[in-house]
Amino acid sequence: MTEIDAKIDALVPAWLHLPDIAEMFGVEVTRVRQLVKDGQLIAVRRGENRALQVPAAFIDGDKVVKGLSGTLTLLRDDGYSDAEMLEWLFTPDPSLPGTPAQALSENRGTEVKRRAQALAV
Repeated sequence: MTEIDAKIDALVPAWLHLPDIAEMFGVEVTRVRQLVKDGQLIAVRRGENRALQVPAAFIDGDKVVKGLSGTLTLLRDDGYSDAEMLEWLFTPDPSLPGTPAQALSENRGTEVKRRAQALAV
């Protein structure tokens, strides 16, 4: 859980509060907090009340977008901070095309993971 700068905040098109995600998943908010703690989601403090929020692109209906947690693990293992991971996931990549976050939501996780692994080289 981290604070983000305006540049990264501007890259992410939409955000969700943890209680909203809990409602979508049909679970208690503590379960969503655990997903954040376990590194399966990235939550940042933003807005005037500094509430924890998650990029909406990380949620697919009633679950976390397929391939996200594996991608986050790869990036974290490469030494990326939460802010750096958000910047990478939401910066357009002409070779995908689109952003890595868009590719994950379109079930193109293999391509995203390949690019994440290449960052370590």
